[in-house]
Amino acid sequence: MLKAVVTPGPPLMDDRIRQLLSQITKLEDELRDVLNEREHKVFFQIKGKRIEFESAVRARHRQLRMGLLRWVVSSRPQNWLSAPFIYSVFVPFVLLDLFVSLYQAVCFPLYGIPKVKRSDYFAFDRHKLGYLNSLEKLNCEYCAYGNGLLAYVTEITARTEQYWCPIKHARKVLGTHERYRRFMDYGDAEYYQAELKALRKDFRREAREQKPPEGPVPPP
Repeated sequence: MLKAVVTPGPPLMDDRIRQLLSQITKLEDELRDVLNEREHKVFFQIKGKRIEFESAVRARHRQLRMGLLRWVVSSRPQNWLSAPFIYSVFVPFVLLDLFVSLYQAVCFPLYGIPKVKRSDYFAFDRHKLGYLNSLEKLNCEYCAYGNGLLAYVTEITARTEQYWCPIKHARKVLGTHERYRRFMDYGDAEYYQAELKALRKDFRREAREQKPPEGPVPPP
């Protein structure tokens, strides 16, 4: 009687792929840290929640600031015509912020997905720059809110996608989130259920990494 020969399939995710993804993440973090260090050395220092410039740099900033009246007069007519449309998006932004935050507050604990820390995606510090006038500061902080909100929402939807449907698309798409590269290949049905469970288990590891250490923190 002939016996069927079962050949072992490929691992759920190739170890080499996992290793490369880990190296990419570490290099991205290292590059971000180096760029931040360079900015701090050249331009400013962060002390707690305060951002400090040298006195000479602050004086130079004030010299380079364009007065509000001059800035208004020199602005192109297109800027003023488009301003109402730009700022009208603020209302949908706030609604999006509210509903998505409510969604993750209710659903993520049910799924066992660690919540996205909102403060990690919003930075409002450009109003402290002395070379910007009041309207420029307002514009900068509005951009900071819009881009921070979209990054925050993207991470929430990315974690949702990882839980429910971590499958790559058949064709290449632009602007994919960082979690996308760990998703399963399109059409790979053989290991779908096992990979789905493995990716869901990854959330437990992330939750452990985000959890603060128990007990008193030793002094540095």
